[in-house]
Amino acid sequence: MKPAAEVLDIARDDLESLLERVRPSLSEEDYRKLKAVVEGLSYLTELIADKDTTIRDLRRLLFPLVTEKTREVLEQAGIGETQKPAAAGAIANKEEQKKPGHGRNGADAYGGAKRVEIAHAKLASGDRCPGCEKGRVYEQQDPRVLVRIVGQAPLAATVYELQRLRCNLCGEIYTAEAPEGVGEEKYEDTAAAMIAQLKYGSGMPFYRLEHLEESLGIPLPAATQWEIVEEAAELMRPAYEELIRQAAQGEVLHNDDTSMRVLHLAREPAEERTGVFTSGIVSLAPGWKVALFFSGAKHAGENLAEVLKRRAPGLGAPIQMSDALARNTPKLADEVELLVGNCLAHGRRQFVEVVTNFPEECRHVLESLGAVYRNDAQAREQRMSPEERLRFHQEHSRPVMDKLHGWMEAQLSGHKTEPNSGLGKAIQYMLRHWKALTLFLRSAGAPLDNNVCERALKKAILHRKNSLFYKTLNGAQVGDLHMSLIHICELNGANPFYYLTELQRHAEELHRQPRGMDAVELPHFDGSLLTDTVRTIMSPRPGRKGYSAAMRREHRDIPAKRASEKNKSQRVFGHPGQDQSRTQGPVHQRAMKGYES
Repeated sequence: MKPAAEVLDIARDDLESLLERVRPSLSEEDYRKLKAVVEGLSYLTELIADKDTTIRDLRRLLFPLVTEKTREVLEQAGIGETQKPAAAGAIANKEEQKKPGHGRNGADAYGGAKRVEIAHAKLASGDRCPGCEKGRVYEQQDPRVLVRIVGQAPLAATVYELQRLRCNLCGEIYTAEAPEGVGEEKYEDTAAAMIAQLKYGSGMPFYRLEHLEESLGIPLPAATQWEIVEEAAELMRPAYEELIRQAAQGEVLHNDDTSMRVLHLAREPAEERTGVFTSGIVSLAPGWKVALFFSGAKHAGENLAEVLKRRAPGLGAPIQMSDALARNTPKLADEVELLVGNCLAHGRRQFVEVVTNFPEECRHVLESLGAVYRNDAQAREQRMSPEERLRFHQEHSRPVMDKLHGWMEAQLSGHKTEPNSGLGKAIQYMLRHWKALTLFLRSAGAPLDNNVCERALKKAILHRKNSLFYKTLNGAQVGDLHMSLIHICELNGANPFYYLTELQRHAEELHRQPRGMDAVELPHFDGSLLTDTVRTIMSPRPGRKGYSAAMRREHRDIPAKRASEKNKSQRVFGHPGQDQSRTQGPVHQRAMKGYES
């Protein structure tokens, strides 16, 4: 029998002191590893001392799953997959499927690149061929393309030194005129768009950008960055409010929340809730996706209820997709109907977490759900309409789900599975929420899971990991606005940097919309003027789907140099100081009709 290990009661401070004493005799790499062991042991000891920590929590910490794919999960449990059935209607001959490409990006993928046309220095279309001296040369439809990528600072600065001349007799001073397009403001709209993109889109804290710009010779204090994005948020707030109104009209609304920290959050004295959350709402409609973020003490269901108050009367009941937590379900008036669906991926995850203890049973569940997901992927590849997709699932997925439901009931009723075990709890979760989990078998357009919202919340989680917290509720609201606009662009294939810039430049159009107008009070109000302004930048652009060769030629004619306004209050379409490059194409001319009227 193995002798028991000697137990020593050592304080954490003593371990750290010991580590520092032996540091001179260790290399940096060895010291880093040993320090990680000491810190990990201290953290593990604190978790074990916590009465709320379970064995499952410790297992997740020590042996985390890097993926939830069925094959990897089953391999980690020591078993393999059974023969994977082909999805309904799948192509049998793999050679007929499209072969993968070389993996390199073509020139059309660089939608944000500056394009320069270079004419031949010696020849023009129609000239005699210098080679054979008999034929004539004509321009090819596709030019030879060279892509050159250069490094540059996220924010650059230009110092204009305007010459001043002074009369030696009268003392009058004459100053040179600034170049055309150079405004009086120090920070251009593009600066606010870039700071917001880095902070709320890419998770770069203000202080980190400050150090980066300082090293590149462009001082940009963190306090100044905050003032810039806060001012930009006020200019773009009407667009944010309009997008909330549009989200309320969606056919499918996903919602969920994640924890967040707000250092100074005023609460009511009688309020018992202590948590702070960032709620994510993703509204889907044909051809349009809206993502919204709300930070504060409210849960996701409460924020969704506030959004649905702006829903126009007469619309059909929307589908609400979330996990089965009660706080995600909005409390609405009795006359408001809502089709509630629960995330199938959350139910599946219950079995992934216990697969090592119940490998055969979990394999049966995971492979059954895998067949349903393959059917959904097949419907997506064939671009089925919601009604066609519903019939497809009813034909091919309903038998699978019915069989799985019967198997789960037999596990409990036949006493094959202990109800209090991990597998028993996973089965009870599925049976308890079966109606909401299988909404996709009864309602056209109902999704299988809430993954689109889970992905959206990664924006908030990225901010939490890098910036740790918001200082005030106002700071959280500014972050929510920028985060929402940026993720909306990503969902719809638009360029967030262009979009944030254009919203600032067209601030006057956004603020023309009267405030306090509610879709409930004005059922016939469609917000077309504001909607067109908000969607101006959503037109096809280089590198995006739908961008034709004709559009590419049109964009080549746009002057590279842009004019900027001298006063933000004068930013309207057609103003002499306004950038005209985004109003030259036919797409923008159609959008301008609403403003001219």
